[in-house]
Amino acid sequence: MKRNRFVAALCVVAATAAVLSVVAPLGAQGRGGAPAVVIPPDGPAKGPIPRLPNGKPDFSGTFDHPRVGDITKPANGCAGGTPGCASVSDTAEISFTPAGAAEQKKEPKFDYGLFCLPWGYTRSTQTPYPHGYMQNNNQLVILWEQDNFFHVVPTDGKPLPADLEPTWMGTSTGKWDGDTLVIETAGFHPKTWVDTAEHVFSDQLRVVERMAYIDKDHIRYEVMWTDPKFWTKPIKNTRIFSRMSTPLLEYSCEENNKEIREGFYLENNPLKK
Repeated sequence: MKRNRFVAALCVVAATAAVLSVVAPLGAQGRGGAPAVVIPPDGPAKGPIPRLPNGKPDFSGTFDHPRVGDITKPANGCAGGTPGCASVSDTAEISFTPAGAAEQKKEPKFDYGLFCLPWGYTRSTQTPYPHGYMQNNNQLVILWEQDNFFHVVPTDGKPLPADLEPTWMGTSTGKWDGDTLVIETAGFHPKTWVDTAEHVFSDQLRVVERMAYIDKDHIRYEVMWTDPKFWTKPIKNTRIFSRMSTPLLEYSCEENNKEIREGFYLENNPLKK
């Protein structure tokens, strides 16, 4: 089943966002000549949505997401084949500072993820595998099928601590803006990338995400990366996540995984073609 999900993720290019009845084109084109990627406008959800006891939206569940190998490119379709996913970027090419450009040019690059170490906070939500949420009045827990990682986001609105210990996934804080959950994350160590296209970032990276329901089965997700040390301007992606009826599956990454390092993955990786 894992192989089937991965193969499907490499092949999905068809436009599926048309399942939403009201959408707003953002002028981006999908890969492989696909129709224009469309993202619904920010606004109230259509129809009733799941809510917590305190009345705030409840995002609990499993969601498919677009496979975003490069945050500067659009993506049409869900990684796992669920209808309705899409992603658009406001940046066609990352503009690096001199320090960032020097780091980006360094070769060879070492992908810690291929050796079963964490993929990093936002890159984990861009993989060929679904993710999910568990939520209560006080926190949101993000669950990634990729490597079976999790991340806890307090939603009480408290600011991030001034002195953060650098980690793979960073430290997050969440607050509500109406029915939109706003998550700010910082405190990363730069041992991974923001995407599989090997775009580097520094220890000054900050991530701001905005999550809101489009309807009960679709989330409008906006993520903005800011890194004044390595990038000259922020980068923003806007995406659609689609609810899945199946649960997250067990995932195992082994230290001596020859299929990833020497076999199927390298032969079929579309980013290397």
